[in-house]
Amino acid sequence: MKTSLIVTLRLGISTAAASLLLMGCGLAETSAVAASEGASAAEQVKEGKKMEEKVQRDIEATQQAAADARVKAEEAAQ
Repeated sequence: MKTSLIVTLRLGISTAAASLLLMGCGLAETSAVAASEGASAAEQVKEGKKMEEKVQRDIEATQQAAADARVKAEEAAQ
């Protein structure tokens, strides 16, 4: 699942709004930490998707190599 620009912007705006609301009561630092953790989690999701795509490409390449090897073995057997 790709994170769209709109979702990212909504997260940023909501985090900023929450930070502004909580500044007076001392929870602003907590929300800043939560925002940075949220950004870190988003980066981890992106990296996970990249890794998933790479693994899928590797699987497809391995399957193709196995199919090619079967064809060569069948040709050699004839």
